[in-house]
Amino acid sequence: MAESISVSAQDGHQLSAWHAMPKRKPKGGIIFLQAIYGLTTHLGDVCDWYSQAGYAAIAPATYDRTERGKVFGYDASGAAEGMAFRENLKEQTVLLDVTACQKKLSEQSKHIAIAGFCTGGTWAWISASKLEFDAAVIFYGSDVHDHLNLHPKCPTLFHYGDDDHVVPLNRVDQIRTNYPKEEFHIYAGAGHAFYNPEQANHHADAAQLAHQRSINFLDRHFV
Repeated sequence: MAESISVSAQDGHQLSAWHAMPKRKPKGGIIFLQAIYGLTTHLGDVCDWYSQAGYAAIAPATYDRTERGKVFGYDASGAAEGMAFRENLKEQTVLLDVTACQKKLSEQSKHIAIAGFCTGGTWAWISASKLEFDAAVIFYGSDVHDHLNLHPKCPTLFHYGDDDHVVPLNRVDQIRTNYPKEEFHIYAGAGHAFYNPEQANHHADAAQLAHQRSINFLDRHFV
């Protein structure tokens, strides 16, 4: 089971995070950045799933700098509140929090990946372009199309659904055209947040396939 830990950033900020370790020596480490809803229990589950596949996993509470323990519900009001609250996130401090998690995982493995969901997918994209990682996995990054001036320093895997109301296919095509060397997968009948079983748009088949593809991607670049 993932455990809640505290991580120290370089500027002295203490942030909470989910953390899970595999039973054997990790094949690598992976950081998961939260969607607009905050550090929900789903992120703890995600850390568990990847630890079961042999990876040390950590998911930081990037909202902690504004309000500790801030989590929103998956209903319409929670989505609206989360969209507004995410505006508190700033690149400098997000990267400080990511770097703190990267340092924590470096105690357990020399290979580390960055990943994220929705807004977290966009921050993972920014992190992969600004910091040094071995791989990146972007789950329906909601604003990647607004950051096409960036270039990841590592191999990057993108997952998008073809029925995503947040990132329609024309925007996905724009991203894919701009980065032809990166790996893209489009899931038929899947909407935004299809990976999360706690959300209405969950698509079990697409989620399972995206999960396995992500593990295979990490294994190719880490093992």
